Amino acid sequence: LTDVYSSSPALGRYFRSARVVYFSNESSTILYQLEFSVPPSPEGFMETTMNPDFIRNILRQNIYDED
Repeated sequence: LTDVYSSSPALGRYFRSARVVYFSNESSTILYQLEFSVPPSPEGFMETTMNPDFIRNILRQNIYDED
């Protein structure tokens, strides 16, 4: 995750860290926490760039690109 988000053109400059909060082999579940450092920004920035769907899609695109 660190490589994915730190190299992202859209999020790389804001990304600080990623850590695993929960991991289960039984259900193949991983819960992780991403930390971003976002300066005061123009209106709409948090709703667009820091939108959870947008952040999730950065990871999803990386996975598709590897296939």
